[in-house]
Amino acid sequence: MNTIQIDPGLTEEQRRKQIYKGQIMVLSPTPGSLQLCAFARELLVQGFGGLDPQKAHETLPVEKYAEILAVVKPKFIHHPESKRLLRVIAAETGHDLANTYLDTPRLRSAAPHDYLRFGIAYAFHPHRDTWYSAPFAQVNWWMPVYEFESGNSMAFHPRYWDKPVRNSSRNYNYQDWNEGPRQNAAAHIKSDTREQPKPEEEVEMEPQLRIVCPVGGIILFSGAQLHSTVPNATGTTRFSIDFRSVNIEDVRSGRGAHNIDSQCSGTAMVDYMRGLDMTPMPDELIIKHLAPGYKEKTLGTQEKIKAT
Repeated sequence: MNTIQIDPGLTEEQRRKQIYKGQIMVLSPTPGSLQLCAFARELLVQGFGGLDPQKAHETLPVEKYAEILAVVKPKFIHHPESKRLLRVIAAETGHDLANTYLDTPRLRSAAPHDYLRFGIAYAFHPHRDTWYSAPFAQVNWWMPVYEFESGNSMAFHPRYWDKPVRNSSRNYNYQDWNEGPRQNAAAHIKSDTREQPKPEEEVEMEPQLRIVCPVGGIILFSGAQLHSTVPNATGTTRFSIDFRSVNIEDVRSGRGAHNIDSQCSGTAMVDYMRGLDMTPMPDELIIKHLAPGYKEKTLGTQEKIKAT
């Protein structure tokens, strides 16, 4: 299944089940999602010193641009208001916050052409989040901060929902990534030497699905969907917010999308916090995904490794 549903009349549980089968869903903006986008715009305008963030690439050296993003993006990620609004959005869209766990929100950017495509503004090749140690019960949330168009969006590659792609995820461990390469993203401007899971065969980019929704509109899809950043030829930088959720009962029972080609190790579940009270994912659900050398230093900590 790889169709798109807009504001489906489904319960949150019904949505999850269909997303695990490849369904992509679009929800209309909510008061919380509009507030989150407005907050992101506020931080961006402050960071760029009053310049239009969508056009700042026209006047700033790329090094200065990357320097600004290296401040603004972590500020958004770690800000209590960002995390509060995630819980608001989850509740508005019918999630039970006692069973819903959320990771931190990321502020993404896609500058035009080859101005900045690496490091802090990495332009993603075709990939599944499950290659990056995401749980198979993971639901991805994506929303635009400003109005955007097809030419600076992201693309889904539906033919690969149930077709394996030979890839290098066997070399990826989430805990190793957090301890090393993730920490120096802003240093990569002209190129990016960090090893990330990538296809090891040619991926047919067509057919592809590009979804354009209003500011604050929410695109929901499985972490097992193959997707990529569309090369931006519009002249305008696209800013977006994404985050992820899992239902703890699905994690416990093993419900989720099928694993057809992921071979990575470790788990991103160390980043998840319960929507109700921000307590971490229970250790017993994390431990089975960790190699012995990572268990002692990863489990039982309230301060999880933060996204950069």
